[in-house]
Amino acid sequence: MDVRERVRQEMVADPRVVEAVVAAVHEQVPVYAALDDSRLPEVRAIAAWGLERLLHLWATDATLEPSDLRRFRGIAAARAADGRPVQAVLRAYRVAATVLTDEIAARAPRLTATDALALTRMLLTALDTLSEEMATAYAATSEDLAANRDRALRLLLDDLIAGRHASVGALTDRSARLGIQLPDPACLLVAESAGPDRPDMTHDVVTGLLDTLDTTGTPDVVSPTTVRGPRAVLLLPAAVAGAGAALRALDLRGCAITTESLDRIAVAHRLAADALDTAPAHAYRGGRLLTDADAHVLALLAGHPAAPPDHIARLVLGPLTDPGQGHLLAALTAYLDTGTANAAARELHLHAQSLRYRLRRIRELTDRDPRDAWQRLTLDIARTIRA
Repeated sequence: MDVRERVRQEMVADPRVVEAVVAAVHEQVPVYAALDDSRLPEVRAIAAWGLERLLHLWATDATLEPSDLRRFRGIAAARAADGRPVQAVLRAYRVAATVLTDEIAARAPRLTATDALALTRMLLTALDTLSEEMATAYAATSEDLAANRDRALRLLLDDLIAGRHASVGALTDRSARLGIQLPDPACLLVAESAGPDRPDMTHDVVTGLLDTLDTTGTPDVVSPTTVRGPRAVLLLPAAVAGAGAALRALDLRGCAITTESLDRIAVAHRLAADALDTAPAHAYRGGRLLTDADAHVLALLAGHPAAPPDHIARLVLGPLTDPGQGHLLAALTAYLDTGTANAAARELHLHAQSLRYRLRRIRELTDRDPRDAWQRLTLDIARTIRA
């Protein structure tokens, strides 16, 4: 067995080589350093395949085959769709080639000039070929996404929901290529039919919902929409008005998660979807739109809170947690404990009208009516976990 084949077999059989490639790329290429754990298996799989192919080319004096080029083009198209810059992808391959060279040198420190020259020629030729193929495929995919703007926006939101973006920087680059500005801060609205059948959502309904919403205050911002089975998903400016009324007009119900940065949209979507899955019917009474606070309370009740208790309490109680609003929080506590305004007034040594005035202020400040069963429950949970 010649030295090239021996080294090839050793390296392919040693999982530490792939891990060394992944670690080097993760450390030296900033975009890859920002990848979450869900994306690393894909990087690892590509590294293992690329390592095996390059070692085979060196061991057999072969060249890249059409199937190799198709795979490189597919990888480039995927990176264009998820917004990872092509320059970063190509740099990752150069880093991987350096690791490959070091690993070969460690296993065969006395390579002949012929073997060393073959390795150099193979790497230079392969990197040159894949760079051209990937750059061409990346550009073509980017142009296709930009040309079909509606589809591109849906794919963008789909990727955000699935957490497929490597970083906010990659998302910014993708938005720039599409010539759009995304809402930031944003509100993620997830909506579904309020009827019992829960039919699948259509893009026409989503378009109608978006047209009904008041986004005139942010004319330069684009709001992507998509459909996930029976639900519509809209990425809106955080300050958008009239969402509840728009849902009622179309016989929809929904949950809106606000103040989430764009790299947290996947978390916001899971929170909203889980809230729609678990909220009781009376939580929507009067066509009410579920909010961050409702979603977090539901997650807490389900045993998988997505935020610390004090954060959930602040979301529900809002200004009532301010030091200057202690009298309102005391009024709420007394009302929840006693069940009536008269009994709460007696407990606090107040006139009943004064207590009712404080309850009105609580409704105004929290947008929650302690007389409503669901809203009373959320208020009760919030003041309890805060205490």
